[in-house]
Amino acid sequence: MSTRETGPTAATVYRGASIENTHVAHVAVVDASGRLLASFGDPSRMTLARSAAKPAQALAVLETGALERFGFDEADLALMCASHSSEARHIERTRQMLAKAQASEADLRCGGHPPLSDAVYIDWLKRDFKPDGVCSNCSGKHAGMLAGAQSIGASMEGYERPDHPLQVRVKHTVADVCDLPDEAVQWATDGCNLPTPAFPLDRLARLFAKLAAAEDEVSSGAQSVTSRTSALARIYRAMTMYPEWVAGEGRFCTQLMQAFDGALVGKVGADGSYAIGVRASEQTKRAGAQGALGFAVKIEDGNVGILYAVVAEVLALLEIGTPEQRAKLAAFHAPKMLNTMGIQTSRITFSVALQRAPEAAIE
Repeated sequence: MSTRETGPTAATVYRGASIENTHVAHVAVVDASGRLLASFGDPSRMTLARSAAKPAQALAVLETGALERFGFDEADLALMCASHSSEARHIERTRQMLAKAQASEADLRCGGHPPLSDAVYIDWLKRDFKPDGVCSNCSGKHAGMLAGAQSIGASMEGYERPDHPLQVRVKHTVADVCDLPDEAVQWATDGCNLPTPAFPLDRLARLFAKLAAAEDEVSSGAQSVTSRTSALARIYRAMTMYPEWVAGEGRFCTQLMQAFDGALVGKVGADGSYAIGVRASEQTKRAGAQGALGFAVKIEDGNVGILYAVVAEVLALLEIGTPEQRAKLAAFHAPKMLNTMGIQTSRITFSVALQRAPEAAIE
């Protein structure tokens, strides 16, 4: 394992016997209490979570009462957490959400862009289709924000601005659910024009561990479940019940959650961040977790293909799920790197060595 100023190399791509690219990464593994169990690189790296923060942003909207007020269902909630593929079903559901919220496409403050799906892109090119805001991969989040603004009695106008009452509420909720003071979270502007948070990588892992732990608590029939816990569990269930709304056909997030059949939740963030929350099991116990487990990955160069490969590698290192479940991610873990004649030219090797935290009790 080599180390640069930015961190250790997690993956190396070879073309023949020659190194073509090396990819630096950081990994943080925690339990729901935030206890660091294992790491690679810098688990406290200040990280722009990008779309991996969507469950926390959706939490802020959910806690306004917007879902009940406007009749949003669990699939709508999943779309609020999505970086969807702009498939026809995603666009149509966004339009339905806008109609429920008594808003219009003109109210959206996200622009159109090429879709995340190659198949959708080819279709658009054939039809000379020009995407607008409803086609944005973040359109579900924006539709939810429009509903949330109305639910707190604020104007829909300017809902995307950092000083809008809804975004002030979102900022506090994101910090609070990550167990940080408001001032410890940095904010920038995301590609979809909404504020996006940056916080230590282990706090992103903690957010997803909390999602899984909340579902464990609610499904156990525990008494006196807090409203926050109920809301987090609802988000977990929405994403895992409707993974096709969170991403789309053939996408990593969708295939991951389908493969693990409700045992974990996962979400990508642009430019190389990913987070997973795993419900409590013998496997999370072996990893040192007291209950649910979460981990987050940041790839320094933002390569999304390498990100998915490293996430799959960490799942294998932690022995999460069965070999059969992990095998369903083989196309991401060990992608076939072929040239134009279908000949394999390259391969990935991994050098992720998770270092157990001294205080983490491993059984």
